[in-house]
Amino acid sequence: MTVYEELQARGLIAQVTDEKEIRELINNGKAVFYIGFDPTADSLHVGHFMALCLMKRLQMAGNKPIALLGGGTGMVGDPSGRTDMRQMMTPETIAHNCECFKKQMSRFIDFSDGKALMVNNADWLMDLNYVELLREVGAHFSVNWMLRAECYKQRMEKGLSFLEFNYMIMQSYDFYALYQKYGCNMQFGGDDQWSNMLGGTELIRRKLGKDAYAMTITLLLNSEGKKMGKTQSGAVWLDPDKTSPFDFYQYWRNVGDADVLKCIRMLTFLPLEQIQEMDGWKDSQLNQAKEILAYELTSLVHGEEEAKKAQTSARSLFGGGKMAQDMPSTELTEDDFKDECVDLITLLCKAELVPSRSEGRRAIEQGGVSIDGERITDIHHQVEKSAIPKEGIVLKRGKKKFRKICVK
Repeated sequence: MTVYEELQARGLIAQVTDEKEIRELINNGKAVFYIGFDPTADSLHVGHFMALCLMKRLQMAGNKPIALLGGGTGMVGDPSGRTDMRQMMTPETIAHNCECFKKQMSRFIDFSDGKALMVNNADWLMDLNYVELLREVGAHFSVNWMLRAECYKQRMEKGLSFLEFNYMIMQSYDFYALYQKYGCNMQFGGDDQWSNMLGGTELIRRKLGKDAYAMTITLLLNSEGKKMGKTQSGAVWLDPDKTSPFDFYQYWRNVGDADVLKCIRMLTFLPLEQIQEMDGWKDSQLNQAKEILAYELTSLVHGEEEAKKAQTSARSLFGGGKMAQDMPSTELTEDDFKDECVDLITLLCKAELVPSRSEGRRAIEQGGVSIDGERITDIHHQVEKSAIPKEGIVLKRGKKKFRKICVK
């Protein structure tokens, strides 16, 4: 099976231009491709995971990745998939976020000896002259065509700012600049980026001639991957200080039955033959598949040692063990206690297991709260400081939300 055929078999390719040429470049290790990352936070999240795994997979096959940090496009904000305008960030915040991205990407991509590049589009976008940009680039874009693009359609009714309207032109210019500076001949992106990517391909061909070697390809689940980055309790980050390895493991351990094999196929580096053997798995076997998924991805992001710790802790906690040493914890201070006690609702809020006191009250009344496996239904329940041992207690809400509670 060729590299391109494997990408297809794993369900990673949705749309392409120039498929014959793309197939040849990828299979022969001659693709110089880029994927862009707008620095909207100080950490990557699991929504970026598929792109990072794809870059790693293609680099292993001899192709050269370019990780493009959006220090310039981040000043504008991508309207794709959004119902309102993104909050404006300062140049200092953008620069800080870019530095954080660099550290995390290095776990996936080998940047040594020119095997991959990491560049920032602020290097060329921030110095552009507006009138020159209109003449040299804007002349090649039809407003009628742009307004038909999916990335703008969903925003037209609510309102699309002129600032955001320029995003497509800026992203297209990125491909043009990368083609000229680094010989970048291919771009990857989510299916929600298809219009922007086509704009880049067309710009190169119009500026440099139809024979210019520039192609596009999209990832099947990248827009859905962005949704994967969000849970009810917030984002799932790759930074261990924002999402602990244990919580990261549990996120993947709790994926739906219908999605587990799809995620294994797309995101792990397990051989396809091994994955195909899992296709008929049902019931308890799917739980085993979820453990495999969680372990493989936690190991990829946080290292094998942290993956083993997270797996051991999860098995201990959900297998009936009282304490999982590496689970996320909340420390109580003297200020949290009143008369040497703390009420259960306050404890739930402090541990961030509920967003509000009313939600905590409701969770207790519905029988969804327990301490060390004992269900508590009294909303006035008090936990005595002296009853919390040195190793802590396990506070649990529902089947999947829990925290170790310790006293500082």
